[in-house]
Amino acid sequence: MAADSNDGAASAPAVSDGGISKSTKSGKEVVVQVPVVDVQSDNFKEMWPSLLLAINTASFVAVDTELSGLGDRKSLLNQCIEERYKAVCHAARTRSILSLGLACFKQQPDKGEHLYLAQVFNLTLLCMEEYIIEPKSVQFLVQHGFNFNRQYAQGIPYHKGNDKGDESQSQSVRTLFLELIRARRPLILHNGLIDLVFLYQNFYAHLPESLGTFTADLCEMFPAGIYDTKYAAEFHARFVASYLEYAFRKCERENGKQRAAGSPHLILEFCSYPSSMKAHIDYRCCMPPTTHHPHSTSVCDNFSAYGWCPLGSQCPQSHDIDLIIDTDEAAIEDKRRRRRRREKRRRALLGLPGKQTSGEAEDGPPVKQVCGDGLKAEEIEKEVAEDDVSNHPGPEQGHKNDLEMGLKATRPETADMAVLEVPGSQASPNPVPGDGLHRAGFDAFMTGYVMAYVRMNQGPQPCSSGPWLPECHNKVYLSGKAVPLTVAKSQFSRSSKAHNQKMKLAWGSS
Repeated sequence: MAADSNDGAASAPAVSDGGISKSTKSGKEVVVQVPVVDVQSDNFKEMWPSLLLAINTASFVAVDTELSGLGDRKSLLNQCIEERYKAVCHAARTRSILSLGLACFKQQPDKGEHLYLAQVFNLTLLCMEEYIIEPKSVQFLVQHGFNFNRQYAQGIPYHKGNDKGDESQSQSVRTLFLELIRARRPLILHNGLIDLVFLYQNFYAHLPESLGTFTADLCEMFPAGIYDTKYAAEFHARFVASYLEYAFRKCERENGKQRAAGSPHLILEFCSYPSSMKAHIDYRCCMPPTTHHPHSTSVCDNFSAYGWCPLGSQCPQSHDIDLIIDTDEAAIEDKRRRRRRREKRRRALLGLPGKQTSGEAEDGPPVKQVCGDGLKAEEIEKEVAEDDVSNHPGPEQGHKNDLEMGLKATRPETADMAVLEVPGSQASPNPVPGDGLHRAGFDAFMTGYVMAYVRMNQGPQPCSSGPWLPECHNKVYLSGKAVPLTVAKSQFSRSSKAHNQKMKLAWGSS
């Protein structure tokens, strides 16, 4: 939604090729900026119509959270999934959600098969009950720009667990979550188990004791399906790494290649906003690879593989995502060349025709070999889970709209939309992809972008009434496991009592 066309605040429609920069007439590169609308207690009611319209008209909604902590990391990686679920439940009952990111992607078939209107919100929250906040989580969030003064002064208040009286008509975060359920849209997350558990406990009802009951509830809450972009990136797209920044940047770059080649590619539109909303909009840059100058140092193995490094900003090696992807692509190409040479020699020795067969393709994606400081992969995985604390999908971390001048929602069909682009020379100083991106709103946008790209590459769906993306439908990534958690209602599980009451509330049945 953009400002009503009568107030003259919206600019003419323009599009962005999937967040990739476009060239100006002068040949200069431009930087696409993604508008993220900050929603706090002082503008929550004003933004309410826009939030509802964005959710209800979306083709899918991506969600991300930033958390006050996760508790015992070891328990969160328990090999027994039921015990792992109990550990996450304990964290959700004793910690809170500090920030909620929503990215609503609306497909625009009349403008193009792969064109979406993207509306992004970052809600700052404040749990009104006692909760634990962990020092490491605070440090991580502060390092990535989280403002705790703003949270305590302007956070949107909420309570956890079951409803307190009839809350269905109130304008609250809990009601907003209920509206998300009512919209029946596909829900997109990244490394989403922790997000799902926290969302349930904080905005829906008390968590059920068993994992089977929890997944049974989720099936009814989100009948259009739950999709995990970490699972999609690792097991479907077969990326070398699957943390959020890597998956997002990889999709951006591949989308740019497809655009340059004239192949089907993702195109995004963003809303324009009236000047009165300027104070509540944070523009996040998507830098073109050509404007970024790689570091002369080698990449950090740990960050390259997991999106996390124990040395943080003090690491002498590069954490630059573009350089990491360049290095990975060069290694893959080198491996292909060596494989072709081996195949050529083998065929020459056997006297076979020189033409190579498709059999030389690899069974799976190349695997990063991490040595460096000698940390075991499982130890790194535990540290990665630590990052999930801050913004859930961990180093795959835990982070729209328009409003008319009178803050009255407009019909999406009549909204004026524009993409904000600025010449690279006018962008923020030393912009680096991935720099300062850890924020629930922008993380939700990156999550949605990855899913939109993966879905586009899937090609036409054989049956429009079937699952939105069959290979990833209701599959949630599990750290340290070769198989995902399947969100399904088994014949041995029943929905919880609290959930059944919420369903009656959602659909108005007695």
